[in-house]
Amino acid sequence: MATTIEGIDGLLSRAGGHLGHSEWHEITQDQVNRFADATGDHQWIHVDVERAGKGPFGGPIAHGYLTLSLAPLLLSEILSVEGVSMGVNYGLNRVRFPAPVPVGSRLRAGAEIAAAERVPGGAQVTLAVTFEVEGAAKPSCVAEIIFRYYE
Repeated sequence: MATTIEGIDGLLSRAGGHLGHSEWHEITQDQVNRFADATGDHQWIHVDVERAGKGPFGGPIAHGYLTLSLAPLLLSEILSVEGVSMGVNYGLNRVRFPAPVPVGSRLRAGAEIAAAERVPGGAQVTLAVTFEVEGAAKPSCVAEIIFRYYE
């Protein structure tokens, strides 16, 4: 269940606090193939199941950017902001992909409000988001994602 935060003042007051985790989501080959079609990135480690099975990861893996692109889905399960007119994606500070996301694995995200500050008309919130594969020793993606929420 998502953490609900009320308004700009609520966001500002939660800086430094962990918000929780999303549900686990299975990463499928169909999802990877559709992402490859959408982006034009058809590298064999993602889409050639037979060749990837003999490759360095023992099977196909999700694109790093596919993992990152799941942020809206996963974050919607972690955080709900009420009492604002809108929230917009403002950008990223830092993104790293320390470990692969194997096709067939389950992925979730955890998030904390790393920083929150007032900006004209609202607040800028930086979320420290960690994407993890179930049972993996290292996260698959760590990112600082910036949102702006407006009153």
